Amino acid sequence: MDPLGARSQFVAVQNLPTWDQSQGVQDEVDGENQLTEEDDQLTNQLNSLESPFPFRQDINSKIVLFNGDVALLNCTAIVNTSNETLTDKNPVSDSIHRYAGPELRDELLKLKGCRTGEAKMTEGFNLAARFIIHTVGPKYKAKYRTAAESSLYSCYRNVMQLAKEHAMASVGLCVVSTVKRAYPLEDATHIALRTVRRFLENHGENIEMVVFAVSDVEEPVYRKLMPLYYPCSKKEEKISLPLLPADIGNTEGEPVVPERQIRIAEKPGNLEGDSGLSDLGLVGSHAFARMEGDVDKQRKLILQGQMSEAAQQKQHQRNYNRWLCRARAEDLSDIAALKALYQTGVDLCGRTVMVVVGRNIPVTIIDMEKALLYFIHVMDHITVKEYVMVYFHTLTGEHNHLDTDFLKKLSDIVDAKFKKNLRAFYFVHPTFRTKVSTWFFTTFSVSGLKEKVHHIENLQQLFTCILPEQIDIPPFVLEYDTRRKWGNYGCSHLALQNLILPL
Repeated sequence: MDPLGARSQFVAVQNLPTWDQSQGVQDEVDGENQLTEEDDQLTNQLNSLESPFPFRQDINSKIVLFNGDVALLNCTAIVNTSNETLTDKNPVSDSIHRYAGPELRDELLKLKGCRTGEAKMTEGFNLAARFIIHTVGPKYKAKYRTAAESSLYSCYRNVMQLAKEHAMASVGLCVVSTVKRAYPLEDATHIALRTVRRFLENHGENIEMVVFAVSDVEEPVYRKLMPLYYPCSKKEEKISLPLLPADIGNTEGEPVVPERQIRIAEKPGNLEGDSGLSDLGLVGSHAFARMEGDVDKQRKLILQGQMSEAAQQKQHQRNYNRWLCRARAEDLSDIAALKALYQTGVDLCGRTVMVVVGRNIPVTIIDMEKALLYFIHVMDHITVKEYVMVYFHTLTGEHNHLDTDFLKKLSDIVDAKFKKNLRAFYFVHPTFRTKVSTWFFTTFSVSGLKEKVHHIENLQQLFTCILPEQIDIPPFVLEYDTRRKWGNYGCSHLALQNLILPL
């Protein structure tokens, strides 16, 4: 805590100049003087071309380039770059830990690490920022450049996605690619700038400010490349166009690998002349050449029992991947706001605990397909290892009940790891009706799940599997459980009195 009357060490981001302001003060005057006749000619030549990153005043007004310590920013959240055990020693992480206090280290232990490209969130503790988003950048090797680019993109994309899902107004981004991880600074800066730009274009309507916090070494590179992705005028947009790299990513900023794209010729069976027919025999009989592309035909074969188990698994995996891609690309913030699905601590065996709150699912008024996408988006990385689920059926009404058709569809879509790594499903405060429904569903609709379902009558019973401090329980569930417990106690006490009184 700062002494009374002393100046705070933290930085108020609302007082920092945004990108359009900082450029307007200095670069506008200098830039106009530096433009030569050659520049004018070049601009005229480029006028017919459309820039993939057009001048957007509304986006520039959300961007801040800040030379300083990200730990000092009073954003809603700041970003910490670390390793997969979240124990990395680097200048950014060290500073965040120093200002946040020892509670942060204890909280990170509960996260059980973080995979490369993913992002996890904790409180900010003693920081001015309310939250810290932790992410793990890739180690760079030229041989695996494509994988590193994809992972670094995922870091920034997942950070921004978390910010949106939690309705954050501002985010302070450090440079995720640390010197330790050997990622070329200029290449990493291209990915950072374009990923944030694309996210703000597509999903950033409620994000008010993104601060790029850089060091003295990083600032010149950012200042050099930012006009390519955040031009401050139509003229700068045109001049920057030839300077853009060949790979500017897809519509979300994700790196595109041309050799991995599937090229489909129009009506490939209609070959003009005989010139290409002789080449068809050279295709071969390996697995790729025999790949069946007609989805309807594949489904027909499955129904007829003519498709092999391996082929069925591949088809199912492809289908799941399509749903996962949709889940990662779609705006699911309205479903996230329901707080019906969230990760909490671990059970007595150290397995991740996921909570579903039935009362928070207004089945009759939400888009259930989006709910399914959100479930896939949240659970995909959780289900790579063993986990348990706790479903609070407490005080649910008819409008909260998921029908069996939806549950069957969910079961059919999700990857095999969802079922394989689910160790227990705790159904808390069930009714007689739900017990019967669950029995029928697990007996006749979904195999391998019946023995994992446990009906839990009260929280005390749940605490024998998951310690109270390891699970976040909604207040109304706690209140309901307490009322039931004391209600049962009252009934037992009254019955005992009735037995004693005649004596």
